[in-house]
Amino acid sequence: MFRIKGLLGPLVLAAAMIAPVLASGCAAHTRYYDEYRADYHTWNNGEIGAYRVWIGERHYEYRDYNRLSREQQREYWNWRHNHPGKY
Repeated sequence: MFRIKGLLGPLVLAAAMIAPVLASGCAAHTRYYDEYRADYHTWNNGEIGAYRVWIGERHYEYRDYNRLSREQQREYWNWRHNHPGKY
C-alpha cells in the first residue's frame, strides 16, 4: 500500500507535464505554410471541402495533402488563392 502511494505523486506529476506536449502536437499539424505566397492556412473542415473540390475538378484519386508532391501542393494553393471564401 505504501509503495502505491509513493508512486502516485510522481505519476500524476508526469502525466500533468506530458499532457500539454501531446495536445499541442495535434494542433501543429493543422496549419500549413504556403511558401509561394508566404502565408499560413489552417486545415479545417472548410479547407478539406475546398481540397476535395480541387481533387474532383482534376479527377485525381484522393490522397492526403501531405502525400502530394511539392508541385501538386503548389498547384493546390494557387487554385485556392483564386477561390477565396467559397468554402
